[in-house]
Amino acid sequence: MSGNEFRFFLSCDINLPVTFRIERLEGKLPPLKPPNSDDVDSTAEERRPELYVECLLYIDGAPFGLPMRTRLESSGPSYCWNELITLSTKYRDLTANSQLALTVFDVSCGKSEGVVGGATIHLFNMKKQLKTGKHKLRLWSGKEADGSINTTTPGKVPKEERGELERLEKLVNKYERGQIQRVDWLDRLAFKAMEKIKERESIKNGSSHVYIVVDFCSFEHRVVFQESGANFLIPSPIASTNELVTVWDPEVGKINPSEHKQLKLARSLTRGIIDRDLKPSNTERKSIQRILKYPPTRTLSGEEKQLLWKFRFSLMSEKRALTKFLRCVEWSDVQEAKQALELMGKWETIDVCDALELLSSVFESEEVRAYAVTVLERADDEELQCYLHQLVQALRFERSDKSRLSHFLVQRSLRNIELASFLRWYVRVELHDPSYARRFYSTYEILQESMLKLGAGTNGDEDGFKLWQSLERQTELTAQLCSIMRDVRNVRGGTQKKIEKLRHLLSGLLSELTYFDEPIRSPLAPGVLITGIIPSESSIFKSALHPLRLAFRTASGGSCKIIFKKGDDLRQDQLVIQMVSLMDRLLKLENLDLHLTPYRVLATGHDEGMLEFIPSKSLAQILSEHRSITSYLQKFHPDEDGPFGITATCLETFIKSCAGYSVITYILGIGDRHLDNLLLQDDGRLFHVDFGFILGRDPKPFPPPMKLCKEMVEAMGGAESQYYTRFKSYCCEAYNILRKSSNLVLNLFHLMAGSNIPDIASDPEKGILKLQEKFRLDLDDEESIHFFQDLINESVSALFPQMVETIHRWAQYWR
Repeated sequence: MSGNEFRFFLSCDINLPVTFRIERLEGKLPPLKPPNSDDVDSTAEERRPELYVECLLYIDGAPFGLPMRTRLESSGPSYCWNELITLSTKYRDLTANSQLALTVFDVSCGKSEGVVGGATIHLFNMKKQLKTGKHKLRLWSGKEADGSINTTTPGKVPKEERGELERLEKLVNKYERGQIQRVDWLDRLAFKAMEKIKERESIKNGSSHVYIVVDFCSFEHRVVFQESGANFLIPSPIASTNELVTVWDPEVGKINPSEHKQLKLARSLTRGIIDRDLKPSNTERKSIQRILKYPPTRTLSGEEKQLLWKFRFSLMSEKRALTKFLRCVEWSDVQEAKQALELMGKWETIDVCDALELLSSVFESEEVRAYAVTVLERADDEELQCYLHQLVQALRFERSDKSRLSHFLVQRSLRNIELASFLRWYVRVELHDPSYARRFYSTYEILQESMLKLGAGTNGDEDGFKLWQSLERQTELTAQLCSIMRDVRNVRGGTQKKIEKLRHLLSGLLSELTYFDEPIRSPLAPGVLITGIIPSESSIFKSALHPLRLAFRTASGGSCKIIFKKGDDLRQDQLVIQMVSLMDRLLKLENLDLHLTPYRVLATGHDEGMLEFIPSKSLAQILSEHRSITSYLQKFHPDEDGPFGITATCLETFIKSCAGYSVITYILGIGDRHLDNLLLQDDGRLFHVDFGFILGRDPKPFPPPMKLCKEMVEAMGGAESQYYTRFKSYCCEAYNILRKSSNLVLNLFHLMAGSNIPDIASDPEKGILKLQEKFRLDLDDEESIHFFQDLINESVSALFPQMVETIHRWAQYWR
């Protein structure tokens, strides 16, 4: 975001409850009076204050909603609640004159409650921006907070009484909100000097005043007040006062005709001969290199487009420049488009990850998209499978149903049954989208017709007809599993009765599922042939949707376990696991194996799908049964001479997997992390499941930047141990490796912009920008290491996520 750009949210769009934290009291309380004046002095000395804070919202001078109270706090003199308060009122319901009234009560006086003092604070400042961060409010001794419009208990210290201390506290508030740049060595010196000033001011002024510190939650951008239903496009009546008014400009967002004409003249095709010999100056070369480093989501300005067009001939040997050059072409101009396509054919061949960018919605030219497909043809099957999901989504941006991309995907699938199986499922799932059903059905038909024409021997011993039948039997199997789930859900009683019903069905009415007539290719791993379900090893999870855990026999004599879900959209989980698998591949290409567990996920419908079952236990279960992760690992890999009584290999596996998932969940913005969706295998591999919230969305307030719980740190020997230092080293190394492939990851998510995946469909542009921010492309490798270490330290020291974890455990217990 440029320095002169102001991004903001409107208060009327925020459908979240008003949330803030009551932190502590500062200052010395006035001496306590005994309950009765006749009491002896000793009783007053023995009595200790027991304080609580009452919070009440006032809207336009009238109380709104019920008052909320903190817990009692008696451990003084610095009374610290550090308690989160969530009001029933939402931000969208606030008005510009909303105030929060805070009153401190003392209940140590006996039956009557003594008022220590009250203070009132406006929720919006003079610029109608929502207040954020910490605020220190002066209590009016002995008075309850007054929420009227002209309040008699303002918490803000009057201007004439403000000193150096108030000025510094205001700056600290800005610093904590990230509005002041952090310089570690300078910050330490500044805070030491501030402590001295604070001591000097308290001695000078005494401690006659008591203050309460309240911390308002922050959003990604500032929140500006706006009434619901207001329309920026309706011009406001011109008032006689000097207030600012909103005037609608009908030309906002339109192309400036004079600028457009100037660009056309500057690109005059008659200058083509001169341009061939033009070489950029040193300054222009630096500008071009800066542009080439832009992420694929960055829009080029008019000047940047003109610069690339001017030196297009000298850039032809720079393969990274092609995608940027094609962005600056005026495709509506036939002559200019023709010259651009000629240059594209002579350009240095681009990499596969850049070819993915040319398949996004930005490029509509059929010739450009066809060129991207020719580059993709160089990718091997393993690499193509990594991008297959996104390439299917890219069919939405094609100009015809039977496009070059569609034919390419089918032709490659005919040579590899795994690609064919996945392509068929990815296309089938999208048939539920009415806008593009015809487009995807066309690709499905091409695949079917092409496969049926295959002769025997093209793929092993099977001909095309048998191969297609083997894929269709996968659909029949999922339909039967859906039928089983309906029957099992209708059984009254607990989970055990449902398990008995499942096994009874498999052994009786549906015994044909125990031994298939012919082997079926596993939808999750088409290279594996499954021959039937083992009833005795199949079960049902204790969950609202009652997912099936099925054990299948394989043709090789082994077995494989899958989870089948109905009633849950697995497309988002499928995307996340695909990215985990891709990132695992990228790390291994750099000789860094972090022992990740990219288990297979396949959505077989918009509300059903399969997951690979990995034998493991949740951290919640492990901590409940073994008290610590270390005790659990000691059970499977004991070593008296090893670190913490565990084999060095097992501990190293645990540290590496923690590092890998910490980095990946941070980059992808995975939310709703708790001890039930962190799983651990007995060999020390930790992995995450359940990805209902991605790209920064999180149902819990104040989520830490990285999903790292204290139990994981304790298993590494604590924050001061050498193993924790090794963990941080792996994190930083993995982060820098993945930053090198940021363009690939961003391109893949850009191709998902038109998909029906919930957290992308809601606001594709915002989601991709959030992902881009996580890579911190403005930093070099050394700076990014410092940045990521700070992130880890911030996440480990965050106390609030531990409180939410406790609440979640209670909720799970009573579920």
